[in-house]
Amino acid sequence: MIAHSSQFSPQEYLSLEQNSNLRHEYRQGLVYAMAGNSDDHDEIMLNVIGLMREKVRSQGCTVRSGTVKVNYADDFFYYPDVFVTCDPRDQGDRYIKRYPKLIVEVLSPSAAFDRGEKFTDYQKLPTLEEYLLIAQNQIAVECRRRLHLGGWEREEYRDPEQTLVLRSVGLALPLLSLYRGVSWLPPQ
Repeated sequence: MIAHSSQFSPQEYLSLEQNSNLRHEYRQGLVYAMAGNSDDHDEIMLNVIGLMREKVRSQGCTVRSGTVKVNYADDFFYYPDVFVTCDPRDQGDRYIKRYPKLIVEVLSPSAAFDRGEKFTDYQKLPTLEEYLLIAQNQIAVECRRRLHLGGWEREEYRDPEQTLVLRSVGLALPLLSLYRGVSWLPPQ
């Protein structure tokens, strides 16, 4: 990610974003242009949305894709690949959500940022229960869960026969279902 060279206020960022053909993320005054994604990245993201959508709707929640921002105070505005919100306070703004319970990132070359600074930022969201990181070039999924007494636990899934359990939304997904249609797996 390459940041614009000057500091932006959150209001300047939102104005830039409203008038731009490109998407940008904002972190502590810096604005980053977002790179395009591969078709495998997109396939995984769409699989996750498709697998979750009806289940979370039945719970009064919504699934959003990488075109709606998640925000915390004036610290950051990110476009997670997929997220779920169940909080009625998120119904008031069609473009920015502040109370997600699950965030999913499909890992790209910026994987270190998703695992590091972005996760540090996401932990500030009091409603966030799970953070899911999905590799796009191999079967590898990492789920980070907020513990009731503070801190986070980490669980990895690498066996194609495993079932991913998302406690935040009460959903169990066969790991291979996340990777259906990617270019490097034979058709199922």
